[in-house]
Amino acid sequence: MIQQTLIEDHNRRTSTANLRKRYGLHLIDWRMRNLLVSDILVRFCEQIPYAFVVLWCVNRNGITPLQFGILTTIEMVTAMLVYIPVAVLADKTTKKPFVAITFGFFTLFPLILSISRTFWMMVIAFIIRGLKEFGEPTRKALIMDLGPEDRKAATFGLYYLIRDVIVSLAAFGGALLWDSSTAQAIGDSFGLGPGLAAFFEGFASPQTNFLTAFGFGVLGTFYFILFGRDLGSAKN
Repeated sequence: MIQQTLIEDHNRRTSTANLRKRYGLHLIDWRMRNLLVSDILVRFCEQIPYAFVVLWCVNRNGITPLQFGILTTIEMVTAMLVYIPVAVLADKTTKKPFVAITFGFFTLFPLILSISRTFWMMVIAFIIRGLKEFGEPTRKALIMDLGPEDRKAATFGLYYLIRDVIVSLAAFGGALLWDSSTAQAIGDSFGLGPGLAAFFEGFASPQTNFLTAFGFGVLGTFYFILFGRDLGSAKN
């Protein structure tokens, strides 16, 4: 009986290993899995409010289209200013602190935006949004560092495939959290009646959207701080 159990356990492990190898999942080791989990949580933070930022600024708070264009320009200029110096610094030390900081900026943006009602408050929010690029080149370099030496391109592609497939759900979830109109449309389309819309109407709002995004960002950032590794620290 014990021998039979050991054989079944061995066969199960072999089958799982073969399945992982078949779909390339063996390329993502435990260090990269920790980075991937953190990245997914933080990208939920980014994508939940992503489509609704312009609605918050223009429709809800009276920012003009021209002003919103200026805010976007401020975001892009901020991102450009931090790219090169941070990339140079990251090559001289370990990459984990830079990735953790950029996750922090992802997290702060929806929180700051949720309390922004004037153009100048939104300038601060969009500077923070630009600073989320602080460690993006470093994060991509970290993925390459952690990938197998002879399969780095395949690992990079697999990482992004897994991340983006999962994170694509965030935009849909963000619509449900913004207001009850999405739930109403789903109820009408599938004949679910008014119950679904009534459920979301009780709590769906821009603040719910932003704070939920902030919560995902906090989870992702602290997960990476606790469990994230880079190549340098993994060797020590």
